[in-house]
Amino acid sequence: MFPRQATSLSRVYNVTPRASLLCRRLPRTSNTPFRTSFSNGSPSTASKRAHSAGSATLPSSQLHKSKSAVRRLLSTSPLPAPRSRILRYAYRTVAILGTFVAVTGGFVVAFFIYDATTYNEEPIASDIPVSELALTPRRGGPKNLPIADHFVDDDDCAENKSVKHKPKLVILGTGWGSVALLKQLNPKDYHVVVISPSNTFLFTPMLPSATVGTLELRSLVEPVRKIVRRVHGHFLKAKAEDVDFSEKLIECSAIDATGKEQRFYVPYDKLVVGVGSVTNPHGVKGLEHCHFLKDISDARLIRNAVVRNLESACLPTTTDEERRRLLSFVVCGGGPTGVEFAAELFDMLNEDLCKIFPRLLRNEISVHVIQSRSHILNTYDEALSQYAEQRFAHDSIDIQTNSRVKEVQADRILFSTKDDESGKVVTKEIPMGFCLWSTGVAQTDFCKRLASKLDGQNNKHALETDTHLRLTGAPLGDVYAIGDCATVQNNVSDHIVNFLRTTAWEKGKDPEQLQISYNDWRGVARRVKQRFPQAANHLRRLDRLFEQYDADKSGTLDFGELSELLHQIDSKLTSLPATAQRANQQGQYLGRKFNKIAQAAPGMALNDVDYGDIDDAVYKAFEYHHLGSLAYVGNAAIFDYNGYGLSGGLLAVYLWRGVYFAQSVSFRTRALLAMDWTKRALFGRDLMNF
Repeated sequence: MFPRQATSLSRVYNVTPRASLLCRRLPRTSNTPFRTSFSNGSPSTASKRAHSAGSATLPSSQLHKSKSAVRRLLSTSPLPAPRSRILRYAYRTVAILGTFVAVTGGFVVAFFIYDATTYNEEPIASDIPVSELALTPRRGGPKNLPIADHFVDDDDCAENKSVKHKPKLVILGTGWGSVALLKQLNPKDYHVVVISPSNTFLFTPMLPSATVGTLELRSLVEPVRKIVRRVHGHFLKAKAEDVDFSEKLIECSAIDATGKEQRFYVPYDKLVVGVGSVTNPHGVKGLEHCHFLKDISDARLIRNAVVRNLESACLPTTTDEERRRLLSFVVCGGGPTGVEFAAELFDMLNEDLCKIFPRLLRNEISVHVIQSRSHILNTYDEALSQYAEQRFAHDSIDIQTNSRVKEVQADRILFSTKDDESGKVVTKEIPMGFCLWSTGVAQTDFCKRLASKLDGQNNKHALETDTHLRLTGAPLGDVYAIGDCATVQNNVSDHIVNFLRTTAWEKGKDPEQLQISYNDWRGVARRVKQRFPQAANHLRRLDRLFEQYDADKSGTLDFGELSELLHQIDSKLTSLPATAQRANQQGQYLGRKFNKIAQAAPGMALNDVDYGDIDDAVYKAFEYHHLGSLAYVGNAAIFDYNGYGLSGGLLAVYLWRGVYFAQSVSFRTRALLAMDWTKRALFGRDLMNF
């Protein structure tokens, strides 16, 4: 029986002469491994077949199954001829290119189809109801001016109609804080009015890049009306002049179509002041010869001035001395704005100047930074500050530290500095063709007028607020201030001492004789953390503080010892930085709190609650979280986060760009930023003035 089965298997393998020859040469006991070598089975299948070949006898049913499997696995068709490697590569290249062309063409066709839908040939004008009071406002107020109670777009749509009788929320300014507030608000809770002389939101961290053509001006601005539209609000391109707190009226001024100034009132229920700041002049004469960098128009003026100096330096009538003066660029102030502008200016002069201007100009150019402190970027970690100075030294940027500008003249800058050899203060001068003044911030005239009306406004640089961002001295819960124009008071000791005095008198005790145990001290510390979140870091070890200020070791703190402890905490608290991230966090905080107040309003109205500290009842105090500081220092960047620093070359620059790219306010600005960076890499910066 077994030989006959083997013969049949041999006939099965007799498909080709080569297969027949192999069958005659191999012994019968190797039939199964032979089949395995010609099958397409897996290694596990091959091992099973090898095991079956080693058995002494095979049942006929198993041989029949093996015979059928062999018949299924073997093929009589000849093996395909191998293709040439060149042909394979050519085929794959054509396939990839064809796919790319097809996908790109599909996107182009889809874009043109979408573009065709954006045109509207039919007129869209229709009858719109407009309130008579919006067209002819009533007059009133201290100066009998028009009062804008109603607006021409109050009835534009159903959403606008639903909010026109809501509480009036007026926001002054279109900076980081105001925009963050608008993006956080619930759309149907308030009747929102935004008043600002600028109808754009400016992405200020990238402003130095726009001064030299690295980024285009329009890539850094976003129309405010788009943002206001989300909350169905209104925008007035006007300037706030004054506030009447008793009648809740804001006096505004605007230029009409004839060029004349018109004044009017805007009423409010809640007012948010976010008007920003101006550059601090520090009492220096001659600032009319300087440029500032606070607005997008400043960037355009700086760009034109730099290119104008370059063009003037190429004229045949320009002397060598005048050429060197025109190509001397001075930056007054070693903060982030001044340092980043100096770095961007040097990159432009070093990378793009020689491509289109005479090479002589590159040899005559000089960039100077005058800093009043011992280091530039003095608010950053010292190692990062030194790294920035090393980068500037490598780029031949002159840094004058411990120097103060005395006067700015039309063609030079006079500054005082300490002589290294004699140790005396001497006066030096630098020929100047361009000067940027970037030396801190100061109050606007509007903020000065507000501060003069209110009690408790003792800060000369900003409006003072409490920890709920309410303007000190204004009616409680009516006026708030955020951003560069405001600072949060650090009056821990005054608040707690007044609280303890009131508590003592309520219990019939003399506050001066009050003794506070450790458990009482824990309760006081809890109240401090709740009211002043920024003081939490100074109240981590309550037991050590209690032991340190318990001078008589009595186990209790008297009134004087507690006052001394709280005053020490006050002295350690510093003012919040005047940065974009601080203003952004304050705007988000106010938006969340206003939403909470709107949610609680129906319940308070039912219970006739319209007084008291409503802010403290519905939401916690503001707490600032520092997210780190960044700075561009010329084809390199530095990062500072709570004492931890990071610095590097182009990889750090890409990370720096990525952070600001993610923080852009809209997809539109992100797309424009990406295109500008790509354009700079492909074509260089545009050295044109317009």
